[in-house]
Amino acid sequence: MRLEDEIKQPIFHSEAHKAYLNVLFTAGWLSNRYAAVFKPYGLTMPQFNVLRILRGQHPLPATVALLIERMLDKNSNASRIVDKLEEKKLVTRLVCPANRRAVDIRITEAGLRLLRQIDDEGLTDPSRNGFNQLSEAEMRQLSTLLDKIRG
Repeated sequence: MRLEDEIKQPIFHSEAHKAYLNVLFTAGWLSNRYAAVFKPYGLTMPQFNVLRILRGQHPLPATVALLIERMLDKNSNASRIVDKLEEKKLVTRLVCPANRRAVDIRITEAGLRLLRQIDDEGLTDPSRNGFNQLSEAEMRQLSTLLDKIRG
């Protein structure tokens, strides 16, 4: 659906203003869709993101600094997210034997099982969220343009 119809605004100050609002609106739209996907699993989008990072590191540990560096939402509180995941027994946190000031964070088997379940159900497949409307070339172009905006 067109942005004009979604937000009930027929006129924009400029094409740049419309594009900017469209990016913000679409980001919010995608966030809401993913929030609904993860809710039955008791996860938030940032928690899912941390679990995916830890799965990528597995079997090696990660640190909070590494998580922050790789997270999609740089404003998330990684330590608090790890606390919540630890309460759910999806991650472990241990003092690093080589550096007592560092903490090793690892995904548990329960965390890996949960991600496998979400993957098997295809819940994070981009085609479920409108990307099937774009050709491969359009997806490449979209990524290129978004990269260009971030400079």
